[in-house]
Amino acid sequence: MRSDLAKVLHRAGGRTLIEHVVRACQPLKPAQLLVVVGHHADEVSAVVAPLGAQTVKQQPQRGTGHAIQVARRAIRRSAKLTVIVPGDAPLLRAATLAALIDTHRRGEAAVTILSAELDDPTDYGRIVRDSEGRVQAIVEEKAATPEQRAIREVNSSIYCFTLDKLWPCLNALRPNNAHRELYLTDAIGLLRQRNERVLAQIAADPKEIIGCNTRAGLADVDRVFRARKAAELMDAGVTIYLPETVVIDPEVIIGPDSLVEPGVQLLGATRAGARCTIRTGSILRDVRLDDEVAIGAHSILDSSRVATKALIGPFARLRPGSDIRAGAHIGNFVEVKKSIVHEGAKANHLTYIGDASIGRDSNIGAGTITCNYDGVAKHETKIGERVFIGSDTALVAPVRVGDGAYVAAGSTITDNVPADALAVARGRQVNKIGWATQRRREIARAAKPKPKTRTRKSTPRRRAKSKSRPRSKSRRRR
Repeated sequence: MRSDLAKVLHRAGGRTLIEHVVRACQPLKPAQLLVVVGHHADEVSAVVAPLGAQTVKQQPQRGTGHAIQVARRAIRRSAKLTVIVPGDAPLLRAATLAALIDTHRRGEAAVTILSAELDDPTDYGRIVRDSEGRVQAIVEEKAATPEQRAIREVNSSIYCFTLDKLWPCLNALRPNNAHRELYLTDAIGLLRQRNERVLAQIAADPKEIIGCNTRAGLADVDRVFRARKAAELMDAGVTIYLPETVVIDPEVIIGPDSLVEPGVQLLGATRAGARCTIRTGSILRDVRLDDEVAIGAHSILDSSRVATKALIGPFARLRPGSDIRAGAHIGNFVEVKKSIVHEGAKANHLTYIGDASIGRDSNIGAGTITCNYDGVAKHETKIGERVFIGSDTALVAPVRVGDGAYVAAGSTITDNVPADALAVARGRQVNKIGWATQRRREIARAAKPKPKTRTRKSTPRRRAKSKSRPRSKSRRRR
């Protein structure tokens, strides 16, 4: 995976890989659910513990056979069967595991392998059967003959063992390989050598055995989960256009006759009622929508609630703690945070509502903001019912606006506004008659080109001829 994160903690389909595996085991109602942990043991334990799994630490990690030896210490002596599943097989279904156990019991096997038939079995160990259909061997690709490589049935590394048959073979394992590890597949070989019954149950859906060893594999698994979820919702009466483009997490619930357009993401524990519309590009995480809610295109909602027949967006943002009541409108480029917008109230354009309560049927004009943060603490704005807030108003919290009040456009409200009052908080307008005409004249004069001034060309100086200057009268008198 080329990652600092343990492989089983990578996410696909809205959950970590190990969560998917544990959840697939839960419906079997096992007496014990054990997870063998090693790399990033504490982080993996923190994920599986809330799901009722007990962790067993493998330290050092010396192979899959060694992992079962470590788990043996925690397995009850009264246990008869164990199902072993790798932590990176997230597509596995509980029904497939139940079928595996049923085949194992009916066949009175020592071990039953979950196998799958793949169009391209490259890199998988092949299941070689005898004439009676029992498993003769599991042959890894490197050791397989050309005839064996042509076999399409492969090992999934998912097994059901009869424990009193497994333990003697587990004790006999030896690290006779390049990695000096104990392999569980060697125990299966030993069972076969002892003429124990080894069976294989072919999975109905070969995708269930897919493991995640690369980022590309992770993307493939995620794609399968998303397709499964979309199909489940469409079967329940939800319209999804271009389902291959939507991202819907496993815990999401949507009511019948709702519409989901392309490019939508519904994440976490999102719940949508009946007859809702969620337009293109919207992202909802941990959101509750009541019936007949309309979410406009490219809106982002997080940890919020929207009541019946409310309209959100397009291009709206509801941050955590937003509570939009029935019939309210939150329009384009409006942001709401930790606020209640009561029934029928509207904020349709370019507005920020934070730490506020907006009363019934109030109208918030374009460009209005609640100034809720003073640099140290957050403060609350309370707007009553049937209030009209003019465009480009700043409400400096803490502040209250009473029922039925009006606030003039462009006002900065710092004091409470009584009910049914008109609040005007802006500079007084002054009209200067003729100012614009005078200004245009000044601009025109400034733009008028200046006349060019002639400059004399420099010429070499010539010595002027001396002329006899007329004598002054005084000289003549002389």
